[in-house]
Amino acid sequence: MPRTYTWDTLEPADTPTFYFIGVTTDRSSIRKVFPLWAAHLGLGDVEMVGINLGLHAPADHYRTVVEFLKDDPLSLGALVTTHKLDLYSAARDLFDEIDPLAELMDEVSCLSKRDGRFRAHAKDPITAGHALEAFIPVGYFAENEVDVVVFGAGGSAIAIDWYLSRTERGVDRPRQVTVTNRSLPRIETLRAVHDASNTDTRLETHLCPAPADNDVVMAAAPAGSIVINATGLGKDAPGSPLTFDGVFPERALVWELNYRGDLVFLDQARAQEHERSLTVVDGWVYFIHGWTQVIAEVFDIEIAPSGPAFDELAAIAESVR
Repeated sequence: MPRTYTWDTLEPADTPTFYFIGVTTDRSSIRKVFPLWAAHLGLGDVEMVGINLGLHAPADHYRTVVEFLKDDPLSLGALVTTHKLDLYSAARDLFDEIDPLAELMDEVSCLSKRDGRFRAHAKDPITAGHALEAFIPVGYFAENEVDVVVFGAGGSAIAIDWYLSRTERGVDRPRQVTVTNRSLPRIETLRAVHDASNTDTRLETHLCPAPADNDVVMAAAPAGSIVINATGLGKDAPGSPLTFDGVFPERALVWELNYRGDLVFLDQARAQEHERSLTVVDGWVYFIHGWTQVIAEVFDIEIAPSGPAFDELAAIAESVR
């Protein structure tokens, strides 16, 4: 049975250990996938251990976890999900190195060690980009005047906005990125990152404390828009950012970032899939990109984001999905 800790039950590793910091880590498919990937990649005798923390946990809980990982010799690194912003805010002074994207986005999704230095990385901008490219056709925004509507303003939303708004994309950028959230601080963080990116892509934000508020925002999006659930609702907490009266834009590309849990948002989209001519995608490919990018960093190996080697890893993961 894979081991799972909480912030106050951590024990020194007795074998090289890779950690998964989340809310319900024992339910993730990665607990079955990682041993198979580790064998395939030749990572050696390494164990995966989960660390569960409550949503928006107290700062001292995050600091305890980070200090443990930093000081424990056989703790190699970690993937951080859900807690990316909160952990970074609470423990940024504990890192010896912080990569530029983590600095820009005020978040951390990967913890690693190299040459005795404890490092923080923001991998979401890269992994979100790979996942977006898997279902959005090249040139889609250049050919269609559409918006991107993101429910939730956490780390994944910041990464999505950054990736799609980059000036390097030229004209293949959305007309507007619209982000909603239930509370203001997350929106302010996202706005600060967007402004620091020096993009001219328009960002519109809405404080939407109730699902019905998100219904209204979505109703204003043009046909063909991208609609994304980045709230964690359906996985880390029950429910959906929408009510069952919410109507998706015709021909929308709908992305549920999660692949497991009581995915109400995904069910809502699939219920309208044929009537509204939707393209509906879950978070499975995002899951694979997210994990492979972090594993590559922690274990200092190369994992391409596409091609035969990546396809082999995807097939291994699919075998135990």
